[in-house]
Amino acid sequence: MNGEKFLEMPNTNKEELKEFAESMAKVPKTGLHNPLKNTERYVMYGEICRKVADLLSRKEILDHFSKLIQRVVPKHWDQCVGEVKVVKCFFANFSGDSVRYLAHTEAYPGDHDGQRPTSYRWPLGAVAVISPFNFPLEIPGMQMMGALFMGNKVIVKANSKTTVVMEEFVRMLHYCGMPMEDCDLIHCVGNSFEEIYNMCPIRMTQFTGSSYIAEKLALLTHGRVRLEDAGFDWKILGPDVDKMNLDYIAWQCDQDAYALSGQKCASESLLLVHSNVAKTDFYEKLKKQAAKRNLEDLSIGPVLSFKNSQLEDHRKFIEGIEGHKILFGGKALTGHNIPACYGAWEPTAYFVPFKHFMNPDLFPKLTEEIFAPVQIVTEYDDSEIDKILELFEKIPLHLTAAVVSNDLPFRTKILAHTSNGTTYAGYRARTTGAPQNHWFGPAGDIRAAGIGTAEAIRLVWSVHREIIYDELPEPKTWAMPAPT
Repeated sequence: MNGEKFLEMPNTNKEELKEFAESMAKVPKTGLHNPLKNTERYVMYGEICRKVADLLSRKEILDHFSKLIQRVVPKHWDQCVGEVKVVKCFFANFSGDSVRYLAHTEAYPGDHDGQRPTSYRWPLGAVAVISPFNFPLEIPGMQMMGALFMGNKVIVKANSKTTVVMEEFVRMLHYCGMPMEDCDLIHCVGNSFEEIYNMCPIRMTQFTGSSYIAEKLALLTHGRVRLEDAGFDWKILGPDVDKMNLDYIAWQCDQDAYALSGQKCASESLLLVHSNVAKTDFYEKLKKQAAKRNLEDLSIGPVLSFKNSQLEDHRKFIEGIEGHKILFGGKALTGHNIPACYGAWEPTAYFVPFKHFMNPDLFPKLTEEIFAPVQIVTEYDDSEIDKILELFEKIPLHLTAAVVSNDLPFRTKILAHTSNGTTYAGYRARTTGAPQNHWFGPAGDIRAAGIGTAEAIRLVWSVHREIIYDELPEPKTWAMPAPT
């Protein structure tokens, strides 16, 4: 908030990577445990989860991690507490036998007596997690645990601004019984970590962050990645305005676009408003919600990955489009000491007529994800539904979306012709919110990662292995091949 140094961390350089590389190189492809080896470790991790859930239920420990998060990520206290509570629930979900159940085995009848094809979920061995700054506990913590549950050893490279949170988290896991050799936590910048791939076999990397880095990693790892990269996330308000609570929907739109100053991978980037809604005072309601945000409680705050000069360039681009409007915002925040290396921007909504999204020269810039409290608003009517679907098809990244409507034909058509991995539908639909009770992740890409659920863990952190047991004596009649 003021540019002063407040925290020191190690900055591991390329010459210091050898110890990490040697540690990861020791991991066999069969992992630290698997369904046929060291199976007691599944039970061990179930017990670790129980202890962690218990600790995070204690106010002083929940507050400790919430303060750590807010120390390095400038977001509202409720957002920080909410992140810790999601992680607590995740650990509660995987307490007891739930880790064991992740490695569920299936067997089915073979061709003859004694043959038993058996399907196992098998670890990969040495794996890596690379995570962003915006959720410094939830994303690296939950992905790391998924890797460990399935029997892998994991090296965690959290964002260099926020690794203090993961360091405290790993220390807590050690206290709860996690063997120290199961996880390596590295403090470094991205360029240094790249060298680890030339020094030891990392068999899979789960990455959450920008699409640029995601594609770079895909090349570096020869495709051995699972990605949750950027998303130009959209929300569409349906025609059934007479049944909508517009006060609630405006509140949810404000949360989706401007919580954490728009620095969520699922933030609302594009709001498509049906002409029926546009005729109401909905925009005024949205503006009033945004006006409540302030620096004092960090409901608006520093933008860590965009400078004001970049946000001003984006505004100038919008101002060059015929028929644009600045519904609210569009200016830098004033009355603060936030250093110039960070952005400080008002909650902003730009209106752009829908026809411009069909312009191939404007489309790339109009659908660029701006990791800041900025969204684009447009309007459509019933005659433009097919063009809306054409727009959704062209957007390259498919993370989250929201269809705010209970009009069944309308909602079904939108859902049937879109591919966003996490899509909310109905009057309470949102784009943000990655809780532990459902899958969260993108779709439309075979490399897509998920987080939070048993299905996500199995997909990302294990592979299918088939063992066909054939145990009875050979058949009574069989013949060697005739000699050639």
